[in-house]
Amino acid sequence: MRMALLERFRGASLTARALRSSMLTVGGFGSMQALRLLSNLVLTRLLFPEAFGLMALVLVFLTGLAMFSDVGVTPAILQSKRGDDPDFLDTAWTIQVGRGICLAAFAAALAWPMAQIYAEPQLVQLLPVAGLTLLIAGFNPTRLDTAGRHLMLGRVTVIEIASQVAGLIVAIAFALIFRSVWALVASNLVTALAKLVLLDLFLPGARNRFRLERPAARELVSFGKWIFLATVCGFISHQADKLLIGRYLPLDVFGVYNIGYFLASFPMLLGLMVVGRVLIPIYREAPPAESRENFAKLRRMRTLVTGALLMLSALAACLGVWLVELLYDPRYHLAGAVVVVLALTQIPQIIGLTYDQAALAAGDSRRFFVLSLAKAVFMVAGLLIGLEAGGLLGALIGQGVAQIMIYPVVTWLARRSGVWDPLHDAGGCILGALIVALALALNGTAIADLASG
Repeated sequence: MRMALLERFRGASLTARALRSSMLTVGGFGSMQALRLLSNLVLTRLLFPEAFGLMALVLVFLTGLAMFSDVGVTPAILQSKRGDDPDFLDTAWTIQVGRGICLAAFAAALAWPMAQIYAEPQLVQLLPVAGLTLLIAGFNPTRLDTAGRHLMLGRVTVIEIASQVAGLIVAIAFALIFRSVWALVASNLVTALAKLVLLDLFLPGARNRFRLERPAARELVSFGKWIFLATVCGFISHQADKLLIGRYLPLDVFGVYNIGYFLASFPMLLGLMVVGRVLIPIYREAPPAESRENFAKLRRMRTLVTGALLMLSALAACLGVWLVELLYDPRYHLAGAVVVVLALTQIPQIIGLTYDQAALAAGDSRRFFVLSLAKAVFMVAGLLIGLEAGGLLGALIGQGVAQIMIYPVVTWLARRSGVWDPLHDAGGCILGALIVALALALNGTAIADLASG
C-alpha cells in the first residue's frame, strides 16, 4: 500500500504532478504561515495595536492598486496555448514591468489623499515607501508562472520560504530598534526584494527581455480585459472588510480584527493558493466535461481539498479563543471571538472554492467576472448592513450571509463550465452545519463578549 501511494507521487503524469504540487503548496504555505505567526507573536509584544491597524490600511491600498490594474498575466500564461512561447512570455513580462512602475507612482500620488481620508498623517510617508514592493514585484520573471503552468513548484516553494525568513529577520530587528510601524514596512520590502533576487538566480529557464509582440499583446489584452474587471471586483469583495471596518471603527479595534483575521483566514488562503496553482493546469490538461473519468478524478481531488479545508476551519472555529489567549497579549483578547466567527463565515466559500478556476482554464474570463461582480456586491452590502446594525460582530455576520447569497452564482458558473458536483456540495453543507453548531456551543460566551465590547 505504501509503495502504491509513493508511485502516485512519482513520474511526469498529471496526477503525480498535481499531487506533488499540492503537497508542496500546502507545505510551503504552512511554513510561511508559521513564520507569520512567529512574527506576529514577537511583534505584538514589541509594537502597539495601532501599528497593525495602520499597516493593514497600507496593505489594503497596495492590494487595491495591484488588483485594480491586474490584466491577468499569470492566468493567461497558465491557460494559453502560447504559454511556453518566449515571445509571448517576454511580452507578458514587459506589460508586467510597466504595470509595476505605474503602481509605485500611483501609491506615491495617493499618499496625501489617503492620509486625509483616514486622518492618519503617517500614511504620507508610509504609502510611497511601501509602494516600492509593487515596483519590485513587477520585475519577477515569468519563469515563476511557467513553473506553475507545468506544476513544477519545488524551487518556487523554497524561494518563497527563504524570502519570508529574510523579511521576518528584518521585521524583528527594526521593531527592536525603532519600535514603530516602519518595521512592518521594511519587512515587506525585504521580502519582495529577496524573492526577486532568488527567483532570478535559481529558477531555470531563459531570462526575460523587453519585447512587445503584437499577437501576444492582443491575446493578453483580450483575455485580460475581463480579468481586470474581475480583479477590481475581487479587491472589493476581499478587502471591503478592511476598508469599511477601518473607516467605521477605531484603529485599535481594527488592529484586533486583523489579528483575528490572520488566524481565521488560514484555511481560505491555503485553499486559494492550492486552487490557483493547481487547478487551472488540471482543467486545461484533463477537462472534467470531456469524460466521466476526468470528472471522477476531479471529484476525488475536490473532495479531498474541501474536506481538509473544512477540518482546518473547524479547528479555528472551535479553538480560536484558546489560541489567542495562549499566544497573544491580553490586549488582543477579543480577537479570539473574531477568529471563531470569521472561520464560520468562510465555510460556504470553501464549499464552492474549486469551481472558480474552471472558467479561467477554458479561457472564459467573462463568466469569471460575473461571479466576481456578484461577490463584490453581496460582500459590500453585507458589511454595510452589518456594521450599521451590530458594529464589529454585525460586520462578521454580514460576511457570512454574503457568502451564502453568493453560492447560487457559484453553482451557475460551475454548471456552465461542466464541473458542478451536487453530491460534493451536499456533503460539504452537512459537515459545515455540524461545525457551526459545535463552534457556537463551545464559544458562545466569547461571541457575547464581542457583541457587548
